[in-house]
Amino acid sequence: MAKKKEEVVDSRSEFIQAIEALAKEKEIDKEILFEAIESSLVMACKREFGKGDGDSKKASIENVRVDMNRSTGEFHVFMDKTVVKEVMDDSQEISVAEAELKFPGSKEGDTVSIEVTPKNFGRIATQQAKQVVVQKIREEEKRILQNQYETTAHNIITGTVQRYNNGTYTINIGKIDALLTPQEQVEGEDFRIGERIRVYVKGVRETPKGVIRVIISRSDEGFVKHLFKNEVAEIQDGTVEIKSVSREPGVRSKIAVTSYDPDVDAVGACVGVNGERVNAVVDELRGEKIDIVEWSEDPTIFIENALSPSKVVRVEIEENEKERKAEVVVPDYQLSLAIGKEGLNAKLAARLTKFKIDIKSESQAY
Repeated sequence: MAKKKEEVVDSRSEFIQAIEALAKEKEIDKEILFEAIESSLVMACKREFGKGDGDSKKASIENVRVDMNRSTGEFHVFMDKTVVKEVMDDSQEISVAEAELKFPGSKEGDTVSIEVTPKNFGRIATQQAKQVVVQKIREEEKRILQNQYETTAHNIITGTVQRYNNGTYTINIGKIDALLTPQEQVEGEDFRIGERIRVYVKGVRETPKGVIRVIISRSDEGFVKHLFKNEVAEIQDGTVEIKSVSREPGVRSKIAVTSYDPDVDAVGACVGVNGERVNAVVDELRGEKIDIVEWSEDPTIFIENALSPSKVVRVEIEENEKERKAEVVVPDYQLSLAIGKEGLNAKLAARLTKFKIDIKSESQAY
């Protein structure tokens, strides 16, 4: 008989060892699994009690608990009952006389725990535990995965191109595959299978089916901003700040920067010695042109800077609750430069400054 009991204990120890090994492999706190098993077994007990007769059917989840020995794997079910003079509900109460027999010193109003482990509970517990462990591991893996990638949101990560299908690239970014959709690509960019590329993480979301999706992009303005952040030490340490970015992906971008140190030139810091910093960004963007301009809290100066490389004669600001407008006058010979090809320079300057910009030549204005 002793040998049979020893075998049972050994088997349960193996169960505990399996849980601990699984928790370690999946990088999940084993206590989360133990607590989940105990909680699910309470529900199993509730159903088991419900099969019986009499007041035991009234047993509530609140007064039933399951304790699982973390070393041996043994399960014990307890029902917490209140000590009363006259028992009205035997699933919730116990008489003073019975309590005194089982728990000497008990008095009316006390709460005592009575073991009510059902027959064959080991079999029920094992079946239930398997289901719970599988489900809990899925939930914890999803939570860990989501937390891991949420820390990369609004930053740049490197991934490997896995597949290309119907205009969409599948990019492996570690423990998950992300989709680089046509909307988040730059027109004209092509990638080889197996190529490592950098992408900007716009965010992380869970689909209605419970799948974690990491939203990645190469066309987002944040991609340009963080490429500069990675290249420019002065941005990393807070000396220089990128105040705004406007972008026409694959064609041209404008960034407005400012310095919090009078001895540091914000534009120069972003350009780098011999243009090495801005060129590194341009190379990553595969030739996209970049204008770096000085930000100013004075909208007149800021708009003038934003229209670079065009020269500006005058800027007149008109602001109200509905809109912010600016009329800009440029030399006649600079009009096409100020507007840009297909109006791109003016469009990017407007996005950068958040002003509606109307550009006129001197001959048109006077």
